[in-house]
Amino acid sequence: MKLSVAITSLLLVSHSLVSIAQRTPVSYVNTLIGTAPANTESARQHSEASSELKGQTLPSVGVPYAMTQWTPQTRASETKCIAPYYYTDTRMHGFRGTHWLNGSCVQDYGSVTLMPLSGSLKVKPDERASAYRHETEVASPSYYKARLDDYAITAELTGTSRSGLMRFTFERDGEAYVLVEPNSDEGEGFIQVFPEKGEIVGYNPVHRIYQGSGQPAGFSGYFVIRFDRPITQYGTWTKDAIQANTATAQGRGQREGVGAYVGFGSKKQVVTARIGTSFTSIEGARRNLEAEIGNQSLEAIRKTNENTWNQSLGKMAVKGSEEDKTLFYSTLYRTKMSPRLFSDVNGNYPSFAGGTSIMTANGFDYYCDFSLWDTFRASLPLHTLLDPGKTAHMMQSLTMKAEQGGWMPIFPCWNQYTAAMIGDHVLSVMADAYVKGVRDFDVEKAYTYLRKNAFVANADPKSYIAGQGRRALASYLQYGYVPLEDPVKEAFHKQEQVSRTLEYAYDDYCLSVLAQGLGHKDDAAQLQRRALNYQHVIDPATGYARGRHADGRWIASFDPFAKRASFITEGSPAQYTWFVPHDVAGLSRIMGGKERFLSKLDTLFEQGHYWHGNEPNHQIAYLYAYAGQPWKTQRWVSKIAREEYSTTPGGLSGNEDGGQMSAWLAFSMAGLYPVCPGSPNYVLGSPLLEEVQFNLDNGKKFTIRAQGVSEQAPYIQSATLNGKPFTRTYLTHQEIQQGGTLVLRMGKQPNTQWGAKPEDAPPSLSGR
Repeated sequence: MKLSVAITSLLLVSHSLVSIAQRTPVSYVNTLIGTAPANTESARQHSEASSELKGQTLPSVGVPYAMTQWTPQTRASETKCIAPYYYTDTRMHGFRGTHWLNGSCVQDYGSVTLMPLSGSLKVKPDERASAYRHETEVASPSYYKARLDDYAITAELTGTSRSGLMRFTFERDGEAYVLVEPNSDEGEGFIQVFPEKGEIVGYNPVHRIYQGSGQPAGFSGYFVIRFDRPITQYGTWTKDAIQANTATAQGRGQREGVGAYVGFGSKKQVVTARIGTSFTSIEGARRNLEAEIGNQSLEAIRKTNENTWNQSLGKMAVKGSEEDKTLFYSTLYRTKMSPRLFSDVNGNYPSFAGGTSIMTANGFDYYCDFSLWDTFRASLPLHTLLDPGKTAHMMQSLTMKAEQGGWMPIFPCWNQYTAAMIGDHVLSVMADAYVKGVRDFDVEKAYTYLRKNAFVANADPKSYIAGQGRRALASYLQYGYVPLEDPVKEAFHKQEQVSRTLEYAYDDYCLSVLAQGLGHKDDAAQLQRRALNYQHVIDPATGYARGRHADGRWIASFDPFAKRASFITEGSPAQYTWFVPHDVAGLSRIMGGKERFLSKLDTLFEQGHYWHGNEPNHQIAYLYAYAGQPWKTQRWVSKIAREEYSTTPGGLSGNEDGGQMSAWLAFSMAGLYPVCPGSPNYVLGSPLLEEVQFNLDNGKKFTIRAQGVSEQAPYIQSATLNGKPFTRTYLTHQEIQQGGTLVLRMGKQPNTQWGAKPEDAPPSLSGR
């Protein structure tokens, strides 16, 4: 008897181990992380926004970089800073084909919502909404399911790059309706029902945000919906007034509602809706639907979707605890929501910046929604490392935007110029791609427009106001910094002169790298000199970034730890001081040397001034490695990763911002970080995972193995690269691309000798 029990127990354990071993990357993804108010220390200490604005992610279904994602909807609007779904909401308005920029504080656009209901017909979102329970919710990258308790309807979603499939199971008798709503907040949507074909088509005009806010963006979100059941009744509504047997509705503005409904009879039944989307036309949406879904079942699309995610997520194969695998693969999933595929299956896409013509992407996919102020830091470098082919398409997309609009866009979203954030970080992402071997795009053409951004102040008031050209470039070129006298009025973020100077100096460094690589030596030399402009806004007396007048005087009233200063972007001077990623050694010298540099870093972290919830802080913990104390990088990176992220719905400390918040963690859990995109180096930190294997597109594999790592043992004791002793605190992109194994022996106490020599530190523009 005892033997039988022992054998049974052994079999159960074996089965459990096999189940764990057979789990695929996509099975670890929790898409609900970041959909609830943040519960991290950073959010509690630093956030000045509404708590529901933290995270701002969606439990979206689709494939990586999809044109349209599919999500449950608990908020019925395309209003700025309101995501379609919040975990804490208790009622569901429908299921949306969304173009929400993942984790942002922007707005949805060109979206469409479907809502099933039974019994009486109700069209207002708040009136038709149904209770639902998280206990019956299934959320994964390839499939979503929820039960609408008020109607006894089970809704299921899956999707492809440009199309989606929804299945509604009506569990009780009562007229079965599906409502379709183009979510035009301006009330300009159009919808048409073809009952004999079982089809609804329509569009939702897109409007600009930031510069030119409210103006037409020059395109719409189009959709074609096909139902697999005969339509027995139909109608439309405008201003919430229902008109039965009317096939067409056109919103007339004034923010009035517009939509259509179809009925399928009163018996229990299952209704499937296949939905194609496009930014070019209804016919484009129809082509996308036919090419990607056709008559395939939900199960078939879901399976293909799962395979696509496993292939994409599997480019980083990890070993660690089950909890850490969930944390990691959920993180990696969120980095792949943007940029957004914008072209149809035949390559058609709307011309950039409101042009009326339809363009065709020949030999590449056209992407948009880059959120470059956020994603240049780690999100786009992660794409460059894992998906160099897609990165080339993204770089070509940016080049085409410049050709069509006349200027290289700085923060391209909604297929428009925006002037939304500061800096000129398109220079960073293109230089980073180039130095890491991604060159399958028109680099010389791109350089022409990048150079224009850096050297030409836009003198045309109309196009400058619309967002073309660097903000305050004339001042920057005249003084070598943006003085306080320049209010930078033609920008969404006005003033912020010191932050602009720091970011422009870094961007100039990046363009110098690209200029050098392309043989433009005079440009490279001039840009390298300009890359030192950061020195003009670091006050040697205090060692902090500080506002400066045109005559050279420093701003009189100054507190480096003030949470908001007019000359700083979304942070304090003490935080922004560290944004000199290209010349950390030079920054150290201005501060008065290594000891003062380290002392200021210690003050930032030990006194609680570090704010992980916003991007300008993300590289700071890695800067200890530049000053001979990499063990402090290891301490703080490990602490930040454990305290600022979790697998709960509130497990993000700040807005996801196009994947950047997660890209920091994806890199950091692996044990490295691209402190200075535009250079080929990754600074080592403290891995959270026992092993990460990069399965590279060139067929090589690079492994980082952290022996003995744990939350109590975050410190590197020694290292070997391909069996040879390794003391450098950074890896090069070429070393990773060549394949091999980096073994890190971890311990509970810091080894203050490892990586402490000057030659071990990452290089800077002005040396080590």
